[in-house]
Amino acid sequence: MSHWERHVPVLLEEAMEFLQVRSGGTYVDCTLGLAGHAEAVVRRLGSAGRLVAFDRDCEALVLAKARLDRVCGELGGQAPSITLVDEAFSSIARHLPPASVDGMLADLGVSSLQFDQGHRGFSFQADAPVDMRMDTRAGPTAQQVVNEVSERELANLIYEYGEERRSRRIARAIVRGRPVTSTAQLARIVAQAAPAMKQDRIHPATRTFQALRIYVNRELDEIRALLEAAPTLLKPSGRLAIISFHSLEDRIAKDSLREGARQGIWKILTKKPVGPGEAEVERNPRSRSARLRAAERRG
Repeated sequence: MSHWERHVPVLLEEAMEFLQVRSGGTYVDCTLGLAGHAEAVVRRLGSAGRLVAFDRDCEALVLAKARLDRVCGELGGQAPSITLVDEAFSSIARHLPPASVDGMLADLGVSSLQFDQGHRGFSFQADAPVDMRMDTRAGPTAQQVVNEVSERELANLIYEYGEERRSRRIARAIVRGRPVTSTAQLARIVAQAAPAMKQDRIHPATRTFQALRIYVNRELDEIRALLEAAPTLLKPSGRLAIISFHSLEDRIAKDSLREGARQGIWKILTKKPVGPGEAEVERNPRSRSARLRAAERRG
């Protein structure tokens, strides 16, 4: 079974309900991944429609293209136009004119492909170099960060991006343990410095790994850039749906949409974030922390 056949898109029906994909429209998937959400959009667009999809992970793009090619083959003459962009979604304004988009979707979670490929270093479930880059062609690796930045800077980024209260203790242990060369070594250092507490339901290294991944990929800056561009790119009544997986992402989306609503830019469609139902969580445990917020561009 291929990667995309195993892939389960999170909050799929809910996202499609809020996007209200209509035949002939122009839609953007900001985080293509393995094209689970994109396939659902494509099947609703019709031959006059257009999908523009972004991903900076070249491995994911290859697999997503194969999936979408198969879908378009099934649709035949009813297949829409598809443009795949091998860049981070913060570049969206360079690829689309103002007021040209009917709907935008961003699933901010790390793709299952990245987590499941042990050599990418996103998870401590497999021992590998501590890479964590979504785009493996650019930027410093997480391994460079843990071995080269100062203890103070390391503590600050673990606290800010991982919301880890024991960040100073962890940073001190990492610096003492240098050179750090593998995910297993890093996870062991963190767990020894800050063991799991009784109330913890996650591995003690989870927050540190999250912090390094966010820092290396500039994930929060990416979200801010998207939220800044979205009102300009969407048509009046165009819709934005954002799926987040941790509080930092969700807070940025919530605050941006609320401020836009105050200014008359957005009509918020989700008073509270929408989460997965019990059936989805049982089917896909990774969906447990997913939260969807949606808004409509006012005319």
